[in-house]
Amino acid sequence: MQSDQEVIRAWRDSAPFWEKHRGIIRQMFAPVTQALIEDGLISGRQAVLDIATGPGEPALTIAALVSPEGKVFGIDPAPEMVEAARRATDHLGFRNAQFSVASADRLPFPTDTFDAVVSRFGVMFFPSPADAVREMLRVLKPGRKLALAVWHFAERNPFHYTLSRVIERYVDSPPPAPDAPDAFRFANPGKLRDVLARAGAMTPSERVLQFTVQAPISVEDFWILRYEMSEKLREKLAMLSTEQLTEVKRQALEVLRGYATDLGMSFPAEVLLVSGTKNRPI
Repeated sequence: MQSDQEVIRAWRDSAPFWEKHRGIIRQMFAPVTQALIEDGLISGRQAVLDIATGPGEPALTIAALVSPEGKVFGIDPAPEMVEAARRATDHLGFRNAQFSVASADRLPFPTDTFDAVVSRFGVMFFPSPADAVREMLRVLKPGRKLALAVWHFAERNPFHYTLSRVIERYVDSPPPAPDAPDAFRFANPGKLRDVLARAGAMTPSERVLQFTVQAPISVEDFWILRYEMSEKLREKLAMLSTEQLTEVKRQALEVLRGYATDLGMSFPAEVLLVSGTKNRPI
């Protein structure tokens, strides 16, 4: 199983690519961001925490929503991701968003600080999801909500499996251990909801979000985006010979063309939205 430092190293290595493709990634996962806003009951003038923010999303989308009177804090354990988020903040001219390097299980904020806490595709990689949820609940104001998004089953997400299935024909890819840091660690319904319940969240709930991953780019550009986003895919492609890589790309592009439209790439997708509330003192 990967150590926490190995996971962080992988995200540090991926940071330049996530910054490079930031606009496309923002668009692809915009429906997930909107679902987190809805489930977290986020509205104007609130203080919101985004955990595992990467290069600044969904924090910056939320910063535009909560208005200058609101405040958004984004944290990530990878310094390169935080630096990218700060550059995006400066470029967009936001003054109500701040970013810092921190881990989910050691949040650098006082108790009862935030009106909402969200994390998009982050909790799957936390070393201790239960400890992280306890920290989220600590920094939440009483009666407020946390909302987390995780990928549903891999076979329902061709955004992931189109490339991985082709590469697995050439590179041995044993399945990860049941609780190893992995994109599909919480794909089984109820698994993350149970973590919230054990950590003390009130009325934990779960729903399936079906949406479309849309990227206004060509098949060739999507091939580049997809393997650059994923450290695991980059590692596997690096193991191939030149001839194998040429063949893998040919096969991958052939499969990807099945998801090409006049407006770019379009993939059906499913994620789980898991939320809970901080208990009000009696």
